Amino acid sequence: MFRPICLRVGIAAVLAYPAFSQTKPSIAAADVKSGTQDATAAEVLAFERAMEAAVVRGDVAYVERVSAPDLSFTHGDGWTTGGKPLLVDDRASFLKRVANKQYNARDLDSVKVEMHGDIAITYGRYVAQNRTGNPEQSWFSVWFERVYQRRNGQWLYVSHRTVHGPTYGPTRDSVKDK
Repeated sequence: MFRPICLRVGIAAVLAYPAFSQTKPSIAAADVKSGTQDATAAEVLAFERAMEAAVVRGDVAYVERVSAPDLSFTHGDGWTTGGKPLLVDDRASFLKRVANKQYNARDLDSVKVEMHGDIAITYGRYVAQNRTGNPEQSWFSVWFERVYQRRNGQWLYVSHRTVHGPTYGPTRDSVKDK
């Protein structure tokens, strides 16, 4: 009986040794790396909020400055099931929407950031209100994934893809949980 227990303890020690003998990075180095990434992610979120506010204001100059020349904006989630999107804007057509002040509101919600060096992917939702159109579809929510790239030290809006929606309703409350 003594022998099987010793054998089990010995095997466990041999198996556990590599895990406990690895050199771990210093806590300070790990904190600096995650702190930098957190700061950059916060910078991207602030950039995204500023861009959304500029869209609502109709600030074409700002949106043009922060949008990549090759911007692609895919509306609607039909593409997610093999169909066609509602619409795909390039930079010029997106800037026309901004100039038309199409929205009363575009409020970000539940947005997360995934960092890849000079590439940031955000995913989340916005709840928006159109200025004109059918009152029963005045408000809508869109779940999205976006790509931003830092070029020459400046973040640029490169891509938007709707992954769910739009979901329409007559009030903000009617679309808040969609």
